[in-house]
Amino acid sequence: MKTLQFREAIVEAMSEEMRKDESVYLMGEEVAEYNGAYKASKGMLDEFGAKRVIDTPIAELGFAGIGIGPTMTGCRPIIEFMTFNFALVGIDQIINNAAKIRQMSGGQFPCPIVFRGPTGSAGQLGATHSQAFESWYANCPGLKVVVPSNPADAKGLLKAAIRDNDPVIFMESEQMYGDKGEVPEGDYTIPLGVADIRREGSDVTIVSFGKIIKEADKAADELQKEGISCEIIDLRTVKPLDYEAILKSVKKTNRLVILEEAWPFGNVASEITFHVQSHAFDFLDAPIQKINTADTPAPYSPVLLAEWLPNHTDVVNAVKKVMYK
Repeated sequence: MKTLQFREAIVEAMSEEMRKDESVYLMGEEVAEYNGAYKASKGMLDEFGAKRVIDTPIAELGFAGIGIGPTMTGCRPIIEFMTFNFALVGIDQIINNAAKIRQMSGGQFPCPIVFRGPTGSAGQLGATHSQAFESWYANCPGLKVVVPSNPADAKGLLKAAIRDNDPVIFMESEQMYGDKGEVPEGDYTIPLGVADIRREGSDVTIVSFGKIIKEADKAADELQKEGISCEIIDLRTVKPLDYEAILKSVKKTNRLVILEEAWPFGNVASEITFHVQSHAFDFLDAPIQKINTADTPAPYSPVLLAEWLPNHTDVVNAVKKVMYK
């Protein structure tokens, strides 16, 4: 094992795959000369050159489409959005082209492409730079959606995403790029669609993903002091979703809390809630609790932002509610 920052794990994953496969290349705003807006492609231009690490104009619709086209001739592009808020400019290409090429060509053309970049809030960046679109993309058949929460998962999942023959939405966070963690040496991948039991417990299941899962960790530590044992599931992949892991845990703990950085209407937590009550209703000892952001655009005020974004206290309160304490 070695210790890497999250951004370094991203660089390693892309670089290793580009060394192995000449059809893989990286394209996006400031990925080359500037080493990436968040230094998540540092050193790649020097190693692979301007034909495989390509700076683009500020035109997401254009370079999303330019990336999708070559998948039909054998290329495996990685398209970086400076933030997924900007991916909305190119969402027509993602939803109407990338997600549908395989089906509409009768299976003749797979679309092996990775769209990656930051998701969710990252402090006081304003409402248009603080949105989580995981459930939007997960709602579209043909797309896979990955949201890692630590450097080891980031590397293993990104390598698997690059090798996948379907389009993958790979969502990171500005606030995680500096996170450090142990990463296995050598070549390894993590299968898409397999959740991680981040912490084993017996009293309540907490499901989350991405950077917000850190609040679940804090809550579990606090609740442990009160004798409440929390099992934490890190989804890692939102689509496909590891329903089996969630159901198995709920059947053990009989209680479920879902923590997600997203607006409360029609999100990943809603889908999980429906699935669990459909397939494990008789195992539940309390109604499922889901924790989301407030149903408003993200505020700029630090005081309001703290109220808008879920935190570990919200998790503690939700767990106590399902425990009837």
